[in-house]
Amino acid sequence: MKLSDLKIIVTGAAQGMGEHFARRLAEAGAQVAAGDINEEGLAGLPAGVHRRRLDVADEADCAAFVHWAYDAMGGLNGLINNAGILRDGLLVKRDRTTGAVVRLPTADWNAVLAVNLTGATLMAREAAAKMIETDTRPAVIVNISSVARHGNRGQSNYVAAKAALAANTVTWARELAPYGIRVGAVAPGMVETPMTRGMNQKARDALVAAIPVGRIGVPEDIWLAVRFVLECDYFNARTIDVDGGLSV
Repeated sequence: MKLSDLKIIVTGAAQGMGEHFARRLAEAGAQVAAGDINEEGLAGLPAGVHRRRLDVADEADCAAFVHWAYDAMGGLNGLINNAGILRDGLLVKRDRTTGAVVRLPTADWNAVLAVNLTGATLMAREAAAKMIETDTRPAVIVNISSVARHGNRGQSNYVAAKAALAANTVTWARELAPYGIRVGAVAPGMVETPMTRGMNQKARDALVAAIPVGRIGVPEDIWLAVRFVLECDYFNARTIDVDGGLSV
């Protein structure tokens, strides 16, 4: 697909990679519907980008956003499932001061899955339903997974969500192929975003030191892969790792 032909939703578009994707798409002539819970961040997107608050963990909000985006853009043929959060923590650990065994809070598990997996699933479901109802083809969905899907210490919740999203990229591609909808995924490694800047500095430094290309990624690195998935009509049901060679 040509980028200029896209009428596309970007979730988590108020900052980081999502903001970068929305800007790049707009520059290329695509129509973009940007959603995020951070309305202040959305306000900083370029003129012409359609903006609305979106909580992907809210089923009704996902459905309403898709209907709004379709009306605002006069159609819908793309989705970038980018929204995500971190609530890192070991499954269990012994407190060094008290000796007590501390468990990963169930609330932290549920919060990450609600946004990173359930939210992405709801958005894919609602977007695909709208595309099918309107017989829109070709169309494309891009899921943002992570190299952490292979397993990463202290990220049980994040790993579970991103691994499931990569697996469902295959599932959804097979299910939606009869309707002319492709589904692909991009799995970033360590990327400079507000989310990663909030990491524990020691853990962050160790990860950067393990990247063979010798630097942290930037959103433009990930955009190049997302653009490939959007533009290459023969790409389907696969996940592209963009991680500088990092093995987590």
